[in-house]
Amino acid sequence: MTTEPSKIRVLLVDDHMLVLDGLQARLEMEANIEVIGTASNGLEALEKAQQLQPDLVLMDVSMPILNGLEATKRFRSEQANIKILMLSMHNDKEYILSLIQSGANGYVLKDVSSEELVQAINMVYQGGTYFSSKASDALFGQAAKTALEEEALSPRESAVLVEVASGFSNKEIAVRLSISARTVETHRQNIKRKLNIHSSAGLVKYAIEHNLID
Repeated sequence: MTTEPSKIRVLLVDDHMLVLDGLQARLEMEANIEVIGTASNGLEALEKAQQLQPDLVLMDVSMPILNGLEATKRFRSEQANIKILMLSMHNDKEYILSLIQSGANGYVLKDVSSEELVQAINMVYQGGTYFSSKASDALFGQAAKTALEEEALSPRESAVLVEVASGFSNKEIAVRLSISARTVETHRQNIKRKLNIHSSAGLVKYAIEHNLID
């Protein structure tokens, strides 16, 4: 007797009913995804997540009562095991970076195809991070993004590199990115290995040269 693979249990959060209906209809076409509930603001999302225990929350950023940024912060402190994938129309660098620092696992712009959204859900559920191409361009800049891709840094490693180059300690980075200090150190060592850089000063120099920091 074969056991069916478990589905990704998704909670959808958006303050526009038409968007929720469209997302739910599209995602339910996927054999490995189950939409277990919807919410119209961040506060309702936290309450629904407590009740339904989703694997992943697909959440808009701009919402009434409690927006996606503040909701993400609360998810990380109250229900840290749930993956958070942000869905937004904004591709401003500071906007995206603030979401990453709050603990979001990915950021997808609303102009992506439904196929890319499904890919993002699967990648984040499996423990990865995902940024749609325009979000990556806004976050890292095209030249920096190309350089990082050539060095095979993951989006999370890139985010850690920015924090390291900005002068934050492992403990501070852990708090800012909602990960453990041990995970930060692992990312830091992986970055040094991939870039063949052996000092923090070298990382700062690399980040400046590739326009990751001013």
